[in-house]
Amino acid sequence: MLIYKIFRSAEWADMQANGETKGAPIDVADGYVHFSTAQTVRETAALHFAGEGDLILLAVEADGLDALKWEASRGGTLFPHLYRNLRMADVAWDAPLPLVDGTHQFPDLA
Repeated sequence: MLIYKIFRSAEWADMQANGETKGAPIDVADGYVHFSTAQTVRETAALHFAGEGDLILLAVEADGLDALKWEASRGGTLFPHLYRNLRMADVAWDAPLPLVDGTHQFPDLA
């Protein structure tokens, strides 16, 4: 199962340069890397990245990912949280997440 992380371009560039990351400032503050599922990532974008362009969507294979825990968040929905640095080797693919008329345009997540 793929899970998804939204990064600002500078955060993605930093991860690429260093080979890994503790995540965005919210991840560092919370002590884990926040992920979304295909069912929740659009709402995550709308809630936490409203109006922001220059975003990158990362896909990570959850199966077999060590230090991944599913924990209740928004309304009791389970979200994947990674309790270690996110590594470049974890990333299955990345894609731009353009903002068009105020809405983030997602690639096909099926």
